[in-house]
Amino acid sequence: MPFLDRAEAGRRLGQALQEYAREDVVVLALPRGGVPVAAEVARKLKARLDLLIVRKIGVPWQPELAMGAIVDAEEPIVVRNDDILRHEFIREEQFAATCKSELAEIARRRQAYCGDRPPVPVRGRVAILVDDGIATGATVKAAIRGLRLRQPQRIVLAVPVAPMEAIEDLRSEVDEIVCLETPAAFEAISRSYRDFPQLADVEVTDILARFNRLPGRSD
Repeated sequence: MPFLDRAEAGRRLGQALQEYAREDVVVLALPRGGVPVAAEVARKLKARLDLLIVRKIGVPWQPELAMGAIVDAEEPIVVRNDDILRHEFIREEQFAATCKSELAEIARRRQAYCGDRPPVPVRGRVAILVDDGIATGATVKAAIRGLRLRQPQRIVLAVPVAPMEAIEDLRSEVDEIVCLETPAAFEAISRSYRDFPQLADVEVTDILARFNRLPGRSD
């Protein structure tokens, strides 16, 4: 059965993650769609909630083809796709220029979503990475590899839905995967939800603000 919406998916995901309720956990959402899911997970686990903003670094003449990715952190982390860089004969100055543009977008988004609040430290903690679903897994893989460099004790990938082949591809990247549904005939993430609207920046900001106003979340 499809999920009613992202919030309902998050509540079900939080229930499946109950073994982490007594751990030192940080829940990290991939915006935009992962935020309402992650907020429910964090609420269920009584954990800190933060964002992990990832921007694809697209080939200049084929933006959908990723030659790398940038992962938000105290010092942003660049993940390079060396196979694409070689195949497309990307010069270092081209890569650097595209990186600079995407770094600016990461800074804009973090300021829009979080204001001046710094990223929540993850070193030595259990990091639960949450999205509203996985299609190919390319963005999630970049996020995981960047997150690993921030030295969490453990990385758990938690999503409501994903194709089994994407789960198998990501299994070696994390310590654990929790996925509620792996449809045999996966078509799109949206097909697993009855209500799946596109989220605006202001909605992400509102969810984070409401979560941080909960008792015990002012830090």
